Amino acid sequence: MLKLNKKYREKYGFRTKVGYDAIYEGYPNEEMVRALSREKGEVGEHEWIQKFRLKALKYFLQKPMPSWGPDLSGINFENIIYYARPEVNRAKTWEELPKKIREVYERLNIPEVEKKYLLGLSAQFDSEIVLRRIKEELKKLGVIFTDPEDGLKNHPIFRKWFGKIVPPNDNKFAALNSAFFSGGSFIYVPPGVKVPYPLETYFRINISRAGQFERTLIIADEGAEVTYVEGCTAPVYSKSSLHAAVVEIVALPGAKVRYVTLQNWSKNVYNLVTKRSVAFENATIEWLDSNIGSKITMKYPSVYMRGENAKAEIISVAYAGKGQIQDTGAKAVHLAKNTSSKIVAKSVSAEGGEANYRGLISIAKEAARSKAVAKCDALLIDEKSKTNTYPYTNVQNQESSVAHEAFVGKLSQEKLFYLMSRGLDEDQAMSLIVSGFFSDFIRKLPLQYAIEFKRLIELEIKGGVG
Repeated sequence: MLKLNKKYREKYGFRTKVGYDAIYEGYPNEEMVRALSREKGEVGEHEWIQKFRLKALKYFLQKPMPSWGPDLSGINFENIIYYARPEVNRAKTWEELPKKIREVYERLNIPEVEKKYLLGLSAQFDSEIVLRRIKEELKKLGVIFTDPEDGLKNHPIFRKWFGKIVPPNDNKFAALNSAFFSGGSFIYVPPGVKVPYPLETYFRINISRAGQFERTLIIADEGAEVTYVEGCTAPVYSKSSLHAAVVEIVALPGAKVRYVTLQNWSKNVYNLVTKRSVAFENATIEWLDSNIGSKITMKYPSVYMRGENAKAEIISVAYAGKGQIQDTGAKAVHLAKNTSSKIVAKSVSAEGGEANYRGLISIAKEAARSKAVAKCDALLIDEKSKTNTYPYTNVQNQESSVAHEAFVGKLSQEKLFYLMSRGLDEDQAMSLIVSGFFSDFIRKLPLQYAIEFKRLIELEIKGGVG
């Protein structure tokens, strides 16, 4: 149902005093979806979007919860806020944002990063984009960097691919996203355009019990190249929140897309994300996926190589601390000749945390002379922490090759002692060891994000983030 901002403040005592124009909560139902659709202006020629949402809602109601992986029984769908619109107009400058919202992003150093390193930035606060800035250089290249709502209504190529890589009936949480999606990013890079600097969206959950359901679609046309970065944070509340995003990537012939995630949700967030991509002939897709925060994460970036000579590289890192389960991994699906994939998964478990790797390598009968390599390394900091590996390989072509390597080790007390003997305290020494363990991931990051990732690791080791 809809709650006005005043009633919401009275009931929940929103701590930042930033108001909300609309709050939708309760068990997902058709009335809520129709209300959200009206809110988004999905009427007349855009009524098909509402039909898409309603169909997705039926899938959500029909589909069971996952029967594998971590226990998700703690999710109370009746207690989640499915849409929260901040009481703020879309801004074009940081100064236009309300002071309380601006201060949140300033503490995270987002304006400074945008000024120095980015061609485009968007900031999402709960269910809506509150700021989007695009530099003239990006506009001159013909690049589209907008949100899904604009893409659905004004860009036919968005509609062509929307919901095609991850259909609404894919899984229960993809269906929930498809019914309530709001915010996110749509990026289109024209043929031959190579975007020289990253584009970024920063997602912030800022209220208790929030559900955030952003949608991202990236289309790189023939020979185009782009790097996209998403950052995620939330403050700590006593009630759990749900983040169930959907990401779709299309790399047309010869294109290259790099997708970087720096996930730092607070430890009361269920992070259940569906990320999938398709690579056509001679295209390359790279997923650089880090998972530090959240209560439970289930995320397995995937590349479906549909064209000959397509390439996939997926580097996934996870840090599972006290009370956390990081269930992460990757999927590489070879559907054409001479395709190649590389999966590198690294996890650290500490203070009783649990890190699981789930991976799929699939080589179809027609994918002759394809190559796939998977490497899974896990580091246990103490005796009470856990790690598990669940690899799955399906090879239907005898001309192709697959290699899988796994390693589980314990923290070297000798290394720790040596570093401390050189003047570092225990936290600093531990941070250095963990950062070295994650070096495959860090080396691939743009410099400013490598620095940020190391800082997040240091904060986690010193006592947690969020």
